[in-house]
Amino acid sequence: MADAKFFTRGKTHELHEELRAAGLKGDKMYKQKKAALKKVVANMTMGNDMSPLFNDIVQCMPINVLEIKKMVYLYLVNYGRSRPEEVTSAINGFYADCNERNPLIRALAIRTMSSIPLPSIISALVDPLRHALEDSDPYVRKTAAISVAKLYASDYGKMTVEKEGFVAMLRDLLADHNPTVVANAVAALVEISDRSNDIALRLNATVAGKLVAALGECSEWGQIYILDSLLSFVPQSALDAETLAERISVRMQHANSAVVLTTIKVVLYLMNYMEDESLIRMLERKMGPPLVTLLSSGPEVQYVGLRNILLIIQRRPNVLSNEVKVFFCKYNDPIYVKLAKLEIMYRLTREENVSEVLAELKEYASEIDVDYVRKAARSIGRLAIKISAASDRCIQTLLQLMQTKISYVVQEAIVVIKDIFRRYPNQYESIIATLCENLDVLDEPEAKAAMIWIIGQYADRIENSDELLEEFMFSFKEEPAEVQLALLTATVKLFIRRPSVAQELLPRVLKLATEEAENPDLRDRGFMYWRLLTTNPTAARDIVLSEKPVISTETDRMDKGMLDQLLLHTGTLGSIYHKNPESFIRTAKPRYLPDSPALNASSKRHLISASGTSAFQIRNPVPAPAVPQRPPASVPTTADGRALPTRNGTAVSTVSGTSAPEDPYGQLGDLEFMTSPGGAYGMDAPRPRGGAADEDLLF
Repeated sequence: MADAKFFTRGKTHELHEELRAAGLKGDKMYKQKKAALKKVVANMTMGNDMSPLFNDIVQCMPINVLEIKKMVYLYLVNYGRSRPEEVTSAINGFYADCNERNPLIRALAIRTMSSIPLPSIISALVDPLRHALEDSDPYVRKTAAISVAKLYASDYGKMTVEKEGFVAMLRDLLADHNPTVVANAVAALVEISDRSNDIALRLNATVAGKLVAALGECSEWGQIYILDSLLSFVPQSALDAETLAERISVRMQHANSAVVLTTIKVVLYLMNYMEDESLIRMLERKMGPPLVTLLSSGPEVQYVGLRNILLIIQRRPNVLSNEVKVFFCKYNDPIYVKLAKLEIMYRLTREENVSEVLAELKEYASEIDVDYVRKAARSIGRLAIKISAASDRCIQTLLQLMQTKISYVVQEAIVVIKDIFRRYPNQYESIIATLCENLDVLDEPEAKAAMIWIIGQYADRIENSDELLEEFMFSFKEEPAEVQLALLTATVKLFIRRPSVAQELLPRVLKLATEEAENPDLRDRGFMYWRLLTTNPTAARDIVLSEKPVISTETDRMDKGMLDQLLLHTGTLGSIYHKNPESFIRTAKPRYLPDSPALNASSKRHLISASGTSAFQIRNPVPAPAVPQRPPASVPTTADGRALPTRNGTAVSTVSGTSAPEDPYGQLGDLEFMTSPGGAYGMDAPRPRGGAADEDLLF
């Protein structure tokens, strides 16, 4: 706090005079010089331009006081790049400090020079850096190791590092007797490997074993560096992976959350190369308590842990299979922690514990936070889809929530009930009447689209389905595309199931979709339905009302190959975003699970190579299915086999010039479609190629 007085804006000429005056007078212990330098550093910190004092600061380098040297070097790092001509005057001072007896000053000089990526400084650094890498003091060696990685970050430094063989010297430091030096050498090699396209860190079993032996004496950061480097070890046998995993598993009991997550990352990586199922189960059991312990930390650490847990339990479900209660939300949890816990609760719920989870979710759905309530209601619906034995209880819970008449609760319930209908067709239609009572509260696109889908899907069981759809028609133009598409499809379903009821409604919605809509997807779907209904009503029924595949929760899961790839980034931003770092960091280098003779069958089946495809698929290519031939178009005929004339694809009788018997589909061909005079849908229909009047170009 005593240095706060230095943080006052000063003028460069005043500071220049203070530095000169401090040098002229008999300044005992350099008190005045320190005070002047502190003012310079303080102004530099506040954003004031102190670069005009460059020569005055360089003249302070010979003063052999560590506190002064730190301030001088801080100044040089800050302004060295912007003064490439003047910074060369400091090289002699750097050389002198590199030969100092005090190891702190030697290390400080090396670190400062490596932080100024100018060709002149880098060239001057080569010999001092080589000596520092072989220095007798471990502090200097570990600083030199990090300095090599700093040099490699610049283009000129990269060439220098490769030319002078500093990478080989770093590799030699892996055998250093000091664990801190080993950790820094590993960190530097990993950094260089990530930046280089030509240099890749590869550890053999002997080196990996030595690195693990150094873990016990390293700091927390050092342990993280060493553990992370073990991802560069590719086991050539299951025994290698098992031995290494057992040796590092003790680190999962560490107090530091970063060490715990990094250890779990390495163990998960090594599991891909194990065959002993009992050992794998034992390691999975060991992972559970450390992951649960992360939830006793602060909310930020909790969130990081939860996002990583979500990845881990998708790949290794047994890790926390009996710990769902741990993830029940607390009243004082931040909303982002609550939402992350809800997702994990859903993943861990089984038939044995679904009653507890369902009761908990019902409580959450009565909370105040809207996002939290929505997520809870949606989780109830997802549980109904996931666990068929609990679907009745989930439906009853959702109906009880709808009785609250809270808008967002009702709408979220309708959205998930639509999915439940798809999962269990013809099983819960009795609740449709309850859903229809809540049409007035629908104001969100997703809820409206879900309700419209339900009305269209069960149009033959809802007596006033045409009236319900007509209510949505009044705001058709103002609705988003999601609702418009749902309304168009639902109206077509109604027309197919109950043609007489929708004779007036369908032409209206088709005209709106094809003439007045701006969305190309909506317009194209309208054209498709119109053409399909006017040419072949039977085909329209078969296509629109075809049996849909039953939905399942399998679509919620990531591919195992993608999970293996994401788990290589456990504890990083990639594990929080659930994306590979190269997708949001331009310079990030992608990681892939390396192939090996020891890779087990499960991991090999889902292995993703550098080309982004499964290596198993490359070795076992699946033949492409044959393209089916298009059947010839059917032509309407009379009783004696002669072809009937058609109008817009609909057969017309030649008797007395009258049309065929009354057919609700037939009127679609007569609808005015284009706004220009005489424009009808038949006018806009694509013309057949080669004069084949009966060939259907679309179907």
